[in-house]
Amino acid sequence: MIPKIVRILYATDLSINSAYAFRYALNTAEKHDAQIDMIYVFETQPISGELILVEDTVKKAEQAAKDANIRRIKERLEVIVKKELQDKPAVMDRVSSIQVVAGDPTVEILKKAAELKSDILVIGTHSKGFVEHAFLGSVAQRLLQRIKIPVFIIPIPKKTDIAFNN
Repeated sequence: MIPKIVRILYATDLSINSAYAFRYALNTAEKHDAQIDMIYVFETQPISGELILVEDTVKKAEQAAKDANIRRIKERLEVIVKKELQDKPAVMDRVSSIQVVAGDPTVEILKKAAELKSDILVIGTHSKGFVEHAFLGSVAQRLLQRIKIPVFIIPIPKKTDIAFNN
């Protein structure tokens, strides 16, 4: 028996056409009466060896910058959700959380999927030219090797009328 889809994790990179994959998450949520958790992961850079002497000051500055980035990205995601769902206010309740975290995208998405007990993951992937049919994006590929739930990988077209705009 196929398990019921109750909770969907939608991972976005906020690329211009990633709204295309968001529509798949929304459609799936509507069809299965499920909730959507959105996640955006921004990669952090390690402290260089030269900065070890002022590590505490650097850590405080990095944390302040990280917190500002998280707030800004979360606000942008909230605007995107409202804009995307303006014609479907009833669907707005399906987006139960918007998560913005720093770290390695693969690791953070796996952690969030386990923490939220997600039933499926929806993620878009970009075509990378000649080898597009043989290889997925690096994050999608690493996720598939380690994730324990079904994954909907949505090929994002180069051009579409569905876009996350500023």
